[in-house]
Amino acid sequence: MVNFITISAPSGSGKTTLCKALQVVEPDIQWSISYTTREKRDTEEDGVDYHFISSDKFEDFIINGYFVEWENVHGYYYGTSLKSLNNAIHENKMLLLEMDVKGSMNIKKLYPEKTFSIFIIPPSIEHLRDRLKNRGTDSAKRIEVRLKRFQEEMEFQNKFDYVMVNENLESAKIELKNKVRKLKQGETNGA
Repeated sequence: MVNFITISAPSGSGKTTLCKALQVVEPDIQWSISYTTREKRDTEEDGVDYHFISSDKFEDFIINGYFVEWENVHGYYYGTSLKSLNNAIHENKMLLLEMDVKGSMNIKKLYPEKTFSIFIIPPSIEHLRDRLKNRGTDSAKRIEVRLKRFQEEMEFQNKFDYVMVNENLESAKIELKNKVRKLKQGETNGA
């Protein structure tokens, strides 16, 4: 059984929006709440979207083996607790993990039979640049950092179980919902 669905994408590709849309139509899939050291956005809630913690606390968690995987992305730490994954396996639940590409690969490596990885890409880098600007949550400098990482992240796409293009948000929501429903029915092959 697949316990973990990892969703990764370059920043601004719509992964958070797609994950939230999936939660609405598949409420039995639990949301993995990651830990991060970045500042909370106005639209986010601590303990719902992320656990927002200090860098010192995050580093203590690293030292004490609290995370199954963690990464420094754009200057901020992000991590997934080992306990949340073990609980999902023990309770035979499906867990949705929104994470960077390296995090997805780490989960897939540690739990190969229990993980299905999905990579979402924007139609083009220009489209991504426009999305990041229009989102209005990042400075011009931060947007350039995110775009620089884009090519690095795109190199991972062939390592994912499923790749989808988010050109039209409504179509992408339907595609993701259909793919996850097939997973729940035990189908793990490609498209």
